Amino acid sequence: MAPVRLRRLNRWLVEDLCEDLADLYVESRATAPGDAYRRPSRQNFMDRLTTDMRRPGFAMVIAETDRLMGCAFGFPVRGDGSWWVGFDGTLPRGIEQLTVSGRAFAFGDILVRPHPQDRDLARRLQDRLLTEHQASLGATLVDRTDRATLAALRSWGWLDMGVFRRPAGPTTFRTLVLTVGERTTARLGGLVTRPGRGGPGGP
Repeated sequence: MAPVRLRRLNRWLVEDLCEDLADLYVESRATAPGDAYRRPSRQNFMDRLTTDMRRPGFAMVIAETDRLMGCAFGFPVRGDGSWWVGFDGTLPRGIEQLTVSGRAFAFGDILVRPHPQDRDLARRLQDRLLTEHQASLGATLVDRTDRATLAALRSWGWLDMGVFRRPAGPTTFRTLVLTVGERTTARLGGLVTRPGRGGPGGP
């Protein structure tokens, strides 16, 4: 198997690769036979990517051999905590502290083409984005009925923190976080409850 290279893309390069990224989304998120969950469409993915690309600090890392093997993208979480408005559960105080200090990064998506090293590749992509942004915490939202994606993220080291709801939409999400280092994990002690209202990203 050819070695997998990681490469950071700027927004212009991402625009050039949009069709390839959409193909990667379709292949990496294929619905298994008998799965009642229906993933958002290719166009939905492209719309979400376009929206995220406009956010301050947007970043993407891709994995490639002779073809595109994976990608991860997202943006820094604003220090005012607006990304977390909508979370309905017990949020560790350490997460709030990392958010205020600018050490949290929101992942829009992590896509890995199925192959024997997908777990290691996903971890490399995650770590690369967090390291480049000097972030100690990754965060993401997943439709709670998307069991395959939830299982994949958990196998890649993500922790399920609880429910997230958007008041204007019918979908209920699970909030997952990824910590960097033992010290950061230890800081997630001391729980605090926040009411759930609003949506990710803030105004």
